[in-house]
Amino acid sequence: MQDKKLLAEEAKAFIDIAYMESEKNSDVCQARWKQIETEIAETGHYTHTLEELRIGAKLAWRNSNRCIGRFFWESLHVLDCRADSTEDEVARSLFRHIRYATNGGRILPVISLFAPASPHHPTIRIWNYQLIRYAGYQTEDGIIGDPDSIDFTNKCLELGWKGPKTDFDILPILISLGDKEPKWFSIPSSLILEVPLEHPEYEAFAEKQYKWYAVPIVSDMKLEIGGLTYQAAPFNGWYMGTEVGARNLADAGRYNLLPEMAEIAGLDTSFASTLWKDRALVELNRAVLHSYKKHGVSMVDHHTAAAQFERFEKKEAQAGREVTGDWTWLIPPVSPATTSIFHKEYNNHVHKPNYFYQDRLY
Repeated sequence: MQDKKLLAEEAKAFIDIAYMESEKNSDVCQARWKQIETEIAETGHYTHTLEELRIGAKLAWRNSNRCIGRFFWESLHVLDCRADSTEDEVARSLFRHIRYATNGGRILPVISLFAPASPHHPTIRIWNYQLIRYAGYQTEDGIIGDPDSIDFTNKCLELGWKGPKTDFDILPILISLGDKEPKWFSIPSSLILEVPLEHPEYEAFAEKQYKWYAVPIVSDMKLEIGGLTYQAAPFNGWYMGTEVGARNLADAGRYNLLPEMAEIAGLDTSFASTLWKDRALVELNRAVLHSYKKHGVSMVDHHTAAAQFERFEKKEAQAGREVTGDWTWLIPPVSPATTSIFHKEYNNHVHKPNYFYQDRLY
């Protein structure tokens, strides 16, 4: 059981911040704290109100040192799923999250929060790194699909899922309660929005039939609010173009499309000094941004995202708050020196509420 004293300290720190930022008077804050203090003393646990849940999730986004998109932290939609008690109920809520966040392509920032770890509720875990992701298969003839998904795909296959073994198979969602074996659920295809990729100049790129999914819903991190740990707390914003064009599709350990992009663009790849990789990387990112825009799916380029982060910094300064950050994550993987972030230093101190990594289960 969690230490009552430590839980009470973290709960008090959160309540003071939450009620101050929601502009509640001190009497309301004190009365709420007394309720929580009594509940912790009697049960070793306490329950957030819906308002506290919403404030906590938003503050966690504001405190996320690795996120460049924090300018929009106040717009987060919080879905309360704490009443879900079975794998099937959790799956239905996750499907609702996908539908709600996708919003026909106009992506909404959303988080779904399931019951936190407590003596009264088995721990809910979502095994997926993201709710929507492509499978990866190690075969005698090489890798099919996403190399980064091989271990998770093997776990799904072990549990009975059958993938068609193409480069873009949508993985099922794995959900477990407590120590029980995880159950897998295929995501209805009607919920999944994918973007066919094409280049604004090179028609041959579209012939490759590459694609990517619309919504990046991170699902393996935990959210800590006021001493309570929500181990199932999937959340999403919208993609920054470089996440797809400079990492998922370009990394040698992922889809490794730079050589193909270079060939399509007619680049000289005989020497590294021709900068063919740099030029292919830009063209691949142009293709991704062009495709998402053409199909009406929300995506931000890294220059706009950096400008939005600068607005976030100014707004936080006006509120008297220091912007913390992990510089190595905030700079984009394409042309970082062209952004204001590259030329600054940030305190990487971690404030709570916040999102944290947890051990993978496979």
